[in-house]
Formats: sequence, structure tokens, C-alpha cells
Amino acid sequence: MFIELQNVTKIYGKDEYATKALSQVSLQIERGEFISIMGPSGSGKSTLLNIIGCMDVPTEGVYRLEGEDVTRLNDRQLSDIRNKKVSFIFQQFALMTNFTVFENVELPLLKRNMSKKERREKVEYYLNKLGIFHLRQKNVSKLSGGQKQRVAIARAMVAETNIVLADEPTGSLDRQNGEKVMELLQQMNEEGKCIIVITHDEKIASYANRMIYLSDGCIQLDKGKG
Repeated sequence: MFIELQNVTKIYGKDEYATKALSQVSLQIERGEFISIMGPSGSGKSTLLNIIGCMDVPTEGVYRLEGEDVTRLNDRQLSDIRNKKVSFIFQQFALMTNFTVFENVELPLLKRNMSKKERREKVEYYLNKLGIFHLRQKNVSKLSGGQKQRVAIARAMVAETNIVLADEPTGSLDRQNGEKVMELLQQMNEEGKCIIVITHDEKIASYANRMIYLSDGCIQLDKGKG
């Protein structure tokens, strides 16, 4: 199994301040799936995404990624997974505002054993693929929302990970740009990437082949198309 969660619970705080964000969540995801996660605010969507992406660890339960028990790994090993196996796309883009487009997209490659020439060629390939090569030397603070999200997607693509996690990737965009972003994610999925998207928008969720609905930290619905 590619991604497997068994009875995963996540609790923040202690004693009377404890908040249970996830409760006994069990989930299996195959390689190459396209999944949307929906649910009201506070339902545990972002917590689930962060655990899958090794940004957080369960309080209880087991998370296996490609058969490896992630809950037993140390911080360095988790960081290595985030760098080589998982890419994130965020609603607010999470770009380095004082960096150029090129520098932002290059960031995931800096921790890898690659020459400057290799990095440049890979970054330029994905900038071309997303139609933003002409913006490569522009500071991201000067870009529109749609352009910034394309930079964020290019950064996720250049890492060439098998898992792409997107937290409300269209939330800051108008409908037209939002649909363009989803078409790009759909293309990545067709190329074999496992795409997991958090969204409040049913239209956006419809791009996925499987929809998971969370409420109060529990999976209430898990259904595929057809």
C-alpha cells in the first residue's frame, strides 16, 4: 500500500486544553490516486494533510508511507521524506517574497546533490511547462495571484515527488485561474503523481476521482466516482 493510516489520532494541547483534531482515522491510498478532502472548518482536513506530508506526527496510531512506519522516524528522516517524496501547494502560495521566480522554484533542489547547471535546466524546464519562463527573474512580490500560484506549482513539480498535497490551492484565486490550477494538478495526476487536495468548493472537488469528507476529526464519507 502506498499510503496507509491506521487508527490515527491527533491531539493538540494537554488536560483541559486538549483538542482532538483527528480521531481514529484509518485510510488507504493507492499510488497515482487523485483525492479531494472536504469538510467544515475545524474538521481536521489540514491536520490530516500535514500528517500525510510528514509536517506533523500522530499522537496515536500508525502512518505507513510505501510500507515504512513514518511514526518511528526522527526529525532528520522526516525532513528527508518532505524533500524527496512530498510536495506542498498552499492557498497563500508560501513563496519567498524577496526572491525571484527562478529562486523560489529552485528551492527544493538546493538540498539535493545536483550541480548548478542541472538545477538551472530542471527549473527552466518547469517554468516553460507552466508558461512563466518569461517571469523567471521577476520578484514574486510583483506577480498576480494566478502567477504566484503557478510559481508554487512549478516549485512542487520541480521536486518530482510522487505525492503532491494541496491545501486550498484555489482559495485565493478567481474561478478562471482556479480552474487552470486544477487542470495543472489533473495533468500531474495523469503523469502518475498522487494528488491530494483540500477544498471547500464542490466544483474543485469534482476534479478528483475520490472524495473524502471529514467531520469532527472523523471520516464520514469516502467514495469514488462512478
